[in-house]
Amino acid sequence: MSKNAIITGGTRGLGEAMTLKLGELGYNIAINYTSDRSEALAEALVKRLKDENGVDAIAVKADVSDYASCEKLVKSALDHFGGRLDVLINNAGITNNCNFIDIKPEDYMRVINTNLVSMLHMSHLCLPYLVDHDSCIINTASVGGLVGVINQADYCAAKSGVIGLTRALAMEFAPRKVRVNAIAPGMIMTDMLRGVNQDELNALAATIPMGYIGSPSDIAGCMAYILSAPYLTGQTISPNGGFVMP
Repeated sequence: MSKNAIITGGTRGLGEAMTLKLGELGYNIAINYTSDRSEALAEALVKRLKDENGVDAIAVKADVSDYASCEKLVKSALDHFGGRLDVLINNAGITNNCNFIDIKPEDYMRVINTNLVSMLHMSHLCLPYLVDHDSCIINTASVGGLVGVINQADYCAAKSGVIGLTRALAMEFAPRKVRVNAIAPGMIMTDMLRGVNQDELNALAATIPMGYIGSPSDIAGCMAYILSAPYLTGQTISPNGGFVMP
């Protein structure tokens, strides 16, 4: 029987790499997008999954910081995949990169709602369909959830909350065959870092014991490992080149 997955924030960067890896692993996939501008990107990814991997895939317009939108995403996935769900990847995330005196409350609440509350929403809606059949939730945290980062108070608070949520759900649902783990990426080469001055990027890489910045494929590989590890739950794995050693 084919397995079905929902991934939030799955159209760009780390999320795109994880979406493509899920396709390689044979999962049918539901992804979300948040604006008309990103619809074409999502639909192109759906086509690629179907063409390259032969899996079924759908894209649903849904802002996962909003519970009603999450309901729409989950219902669309369940309707399309015949009511079965095996994997939830909570990956949607944003950042402000602003000092905490100048930041506006509506901006830090947007980070909290997107990076943490969305995972509460999606887990709450998906767990009734994940229990009792060897399923998995994977939450994207960050090294920012393990250590403090300047100008990232809201982001660090949200990602610390992700780790706490992961542990609590793992404890609660282990008896019902749901494994819950988190990935806490370090410095990964995404669009944000590509815009950094090359000298600054080299200086950044020099702070990493392994001497280089990771790629999205490193995170996708970590996700694949978690999916394949039946005795792993309640853990936060941090692919970061030794930058943080919790």
